[in-house]
Amino acid sequence: MTENIDATDRHILQSLQTDATLSLESLSEICGVSLNTCWRRVQRLEKEGIIERRVALIDNEKIGLPLTVFVSVRTDDHSAAWAEKFASAVQNMPEIVEFYRLAGQVDYIMKIIARSVADYDRIYQGLISKVKLSDVSASFAMEKMKFTTELPLE
Repeated sequence: MTENIDATDRHILQSLQTDATLSLESLSEICGVSLNTCWRRVQRLEKEGIIERRVALIDNEKIGLPLTVFVSVRTDDHSAAWAEKFASAVQNMPEIVEFYRLAGQVDYIMKIIARSVADYDRIYQGLISKVKLSDVSASFAMEKMKFTTELPLE
C-alpha cells in the first residue's frame, strides 16, 4: 500500500468499493470522521488517481450478453508499432472489457463479453481485420464462480 494511505483512507476505500452510492454523510459516519474530513480525503483519493471512477456493476446475463470469452494471443511481432496498433484496435471495441499484456507463454489476454458464439466470431473477425494476429486461443466460460471488483485493502 502506498505511504500516503492510512487506516481511515482504507476504510473509505473499502466502504466505497462495497457501495459507491454512499452519501458523504453516510460515508463519514461509517468511517468515524467529520463530513469535511471525509470530503477532503475522497477528493484527494480521486485527485491522486487512487479512486479512478465510480461505476455501476451490471449483470451481463440480464442485459443479453451471457457469453464471457477469454482470448489468449501470442505474437511473433513485439515491435512498438504493432503493439500500438493492437492496443488501438482493442480500445475501439467495447465488447473487449479487459485487456492485458503478459509475461510468460502468452503475450496478451482479453476478456470479451458477447451475446453468443456467433457474436464472438463477429468481434474476432472485426479484430483480425484491424491487426494481424498469429496465434489466438479462445476459452468460453461455462460458469461464473466468483466476480468482484473489490480489492483487498488490509
